[in-house]
Amino acid sequence: MGIETYLEKTPFLPAVDYIVNWGRKYSVWPVTFGLACCALEMMVTHISWDIGRFGSEAFRPTPRQADMMIVAGTVTKKMAPMIKRIYEQMPEPKWVIAFGACACSGGVFQTYSVVQGVDQIVPVDFYIPGCPPKPEALLAAWVKLQKKIEGETLADRKDVRGSLEMKG
Repeated sequence: MGIETYLEKTPFLPAVDYIVNWGRKYSVWPVTFGLACCALEMMVTHISWDIGRFGSEAFRPTPRQADMMIVAGTVTKKMAPMIKRIYEQMPEPKWVIAFGACACSGGVFQTYSVVQGVDQIVPVDFYIPGCPPKPEALLAAWVKLQKKIEGETLADRKDVRGSLEMKG
């Protein structure tokens, strides 16, 4: 119900899309969900690499201030409801990165208590395989996410808005 509803039929919509996407592209704030050894690699990425050049100075401790979730490590069935709850508390638009083989596919843990991929719980935008994945891989996924955000349009946001109105 924002300004986009009034600008749908104007020639200014591409300019508004460009400005909104530019702001979102350079202000992605991640909430972390480190579950195992991959979380250490995620922390190394944050500490030793300059994350500020991507528009994010720090990982957010609360989902209400974040728009990207990085799930790093082995997802057990006991932790799955918490991941879903944090994802649902994030404001729209939101994106998810599965970081590590365990988050992507369950890794080497083919047991009853391990979820075989976080995509069974929440929709995943980017997968970063590896055991453990390198910090450069997270940065590469971050750049791809920025390119994805840059290409969004009002129609993409309307789909999200319509699905929220149906739930409420």
